[in-house]
Order: sequence, then C-alpha cells, then structure tokens
Amino acid sequence: MKRSLAGTVLWALLASGAAAQDSSLRDSIQADYDAHLGPLFDHFHRNPELSGLEVLTAARMASELTALGYEVTTGVGGTGVVAVLTNGEGPTVMMRADMDGLPIEERSGLTNASTARQVDGDGVERPVMHACGHDVHITALVGAARQMIERRSQWSGTLVLIAQPAEERLFGARLMMQDGLYQRFPRPDYALAFHVSAGLPAGQIAVPPARAYASSDSVDIQVRGVGGHGAYPHTTVDPVLVAAQIIVSLQSIVSREINPLEPAVITVGSIHGGVKHNIIGEEVNLQLTVRAHSPQVRERLLNSIDRVAAGTAQALGVPEALTPIVTRSALETTPSTTNDTPTAERVRTAIAAGMGDGRVVPAPPPVMGAEDFAYFIQPDTGVRGVYFAVGGTLPENLETASGHHSPGFRVEPEPAITAGVEAMVLAGLELMPRQP
Repeated sequence: MKRSLAGTVLWALLASGAAAQDSSLRDSIQADYDAHLGPLFDHFHRNPELSGLEVLTAARMASELTALGYEVTTGVGGTGVVAVLTNGEGPTVMMRADMDGLPIEERSGLTNASTARQVDGDGVERPVMHACGHDVHITALVGAARQMIERRSQWSGTLVLIAQPAEERLFGARLMMQDGLYQRFPRPDYALAFHVSAGLPAGQIAVPPARAYASSDSVDIQVRGVGGHGAYPHTTVDPVLVAAQIIVSLQSIVSREINPLEPAVITVGSIHGGVKHNIIGEEVNLQLTVRAHSPQVRERLLNSIDRVAAGTAQALGVPEALTPIVTRSALETTPSTTNDTPTAERVRTAIAAGMGDGRVVPAPPPVMGAEDFAYFIQPDTGVRGVYFAVGGTLPENLETASGHHSPGFRVEPEPAITAGVEAMVLAGLELMPRQP
C-alpha cells in the first residue's frame, strides 16, 4: 500500500527524533507496513464485525498468527484467539488487541469506508464500522507478532497474543477468563495493550502511570405506576412524573454524595414510556450508564441508585407493590483499568529510549470511558498491566477530528499502526530481557 504524502512527511519527522540504535526495528516495521500491514488494515477496515460475532476477523487473525509460527487456539470465550510462542526461560508477557466493530453506518468519506452489514444477536440487521480503531489494534498485533519472531535472539520467555472479542460491549475479556484463559494457557506476568486515540497527534505515545479507564455498569430501571386517562391524573400514579423526578434526583448522587475529587458519572441514556398524548401509562423504562475509577465510589453509586429510585417512588405515592425494579447488567460491565505504576514507568522509559523522548507525551487525565482489559489485570490475577495510548490524528486535523464511536471517525493508519507496533515491541523486549 503506497503511503500518502502527509503520512510520509509525518513519518520522517517522527523518525528523525528517535534513537539511532532502533533504526533497524523501525525500518523493519515500515517495510512490513508497506508490504503487508497496510493491506491487512484495509481488509479489516472494510470488513468489521459486531461484538461476539467476529467470526471472519478471528479466522483471519488465526491464519496470520499461525503463518508466523505461533501455536494458535481459536474459539476461546466465543471468538477469541490465543497465540503462544515459547522462547526459553523467562517472564510471560501477554499482548492483547480487541477486534469488534460498532453498529454504526460509516460516513468518514474514506475510499475504503465500510459498507458492511450484519445481523446482530437480536436478529436485527445493522450497519457496521470500525468506529473505535480496533482495526488498528489487531493490525498492529500482527505487526508486533512478526517483529517479536524476528527478534527472538533479543528476548527470553513466553509471548501470549490475544485477539479479543466484544470489547465494545464489555464482555469479551470476561468470557475469555471464564473459558480458562489463565488455566489453559501460560499465565502472564505482564499484560500489554494500547488504544489508538483520535485526540492525540499521530504516532505519539502516552502511558498513564496508574488510572487509565473508568469502570462501567449498565443499569435498567423499570418505573411502575397506575395508568389512566390523561385528563384525570388524580386517579393515577403517573410513572412519567416519577421517572422524571428519579432522573433529576440521580444527579444529586454525584454532586452531593461523592467526593468532588473522585470522578463519577451517572448518565440516563434512554427513557421510554407511554403510547398516546392523553393516556397515562403504567411504566417507564430508563437505561443508565454508571462510571467511576474507585471501586468504593462505584459501589456507592450503584447502591445509591437503588435507594433514590425506591425513595422517589415512595415520596410520589407509588404503591409499595409497584416499587421501581432496578437491574444491573451481568453482561455489559467492567471494573476500572488501572496500570501497575512501576511497570508503566518501565514501559514508558523503554518506549522513550527506543522511539525518542519527543514521541512520548505526558498522559492526559484519566478518562471516563471504559475498557474490559481490566479483567485481565485485576489484583487477584497477579498480572501487572500497562494500557497506553497511541495517537491517530494528523496534528493539523486535531481540532476538527470526529470522536470515537462517531460515523465520521477516522485515523491515520500508517503512523498509528507503525507506532503501535514499535511501542509494543519495545515494551515486550523490556519486560522479557534475554537471559544469560
């Protein structure tokens, strides 16, 4: 795939500030991008698949990794792919990339824009696009796999590569863990992953020292009432009014119960109720997303939602038998993602030494987005994790770039993929040094 002029100029500028001793790595990555990774990204971008349904994507990843010489297992946690390469004694490092797309119709204006459609788990046909950059992630994982194979003389240990399903719906990592990921395959000492960022200049790297992503919980509230004629509200208990008051009262949880220095979000993303102008219905359904960084804050938010829903309904005269039903999704949920600080510093230092200090930028404040990579690095696993960001937008486009999960989302693939490969490889070499 031929590089654009902008991509060529950007790559030259980025490479000029890097350490000379790693020029062979950079040259190898660039050659691989031109010959293989560029077309591979184009394939993935044109052919996205929905969460848990990544059958063709998983098959292509398995084929790519098998061809490189890895021992590959498919069907882990659904469509997950695990590839293992043992290279003597030493630590075990896991590199993970998520592979699912989103039910969004692409309007990026790119020549390789997705026109894919797929029937989702509910039997509804949806448009699909890679609106979050997972095509960058899996392409870079193949690139890192190739570089680690070619550099076996420089490291010692076991490398585990993961192509993970269903990150967008936050259940893929958990299903892989429940399917025995750490029992059936070598348990990692370290786990690495990155996310391409539309908010960072293409090719730059940011490594958070600790907190990276928030927890996420999907909560449903079924608000019940007593229906009747809209002209005679005194004969009813209006669930629309109750739901409206619950929505307003929920915001007092964040503003009045949580320490202002602790990030917390309760968003009501959906409200549905009623059928006609003059009919007071019997229920209203709310869908919430709840975000926090601290486990304690997370639990406080969830418990307070239960209390506010029940208390508000009682205050507005809802019969006890019709108390709102609050349900936490057992599927779309994840803890917060927190890096192991000493390991994050090792990785950041290694990337800066190999790519140049100018390529590594200070990490932005922790965001309220969520990432189910957290399941791989929970404290009880003993796995030390590092999740970092790789810039994906040309500097001149940063102010106008469409955000993630947008129909107009786009990244500059060449600098994002090549930087992602280089950073992953440098991190892997740092964490698996060659044994004497």
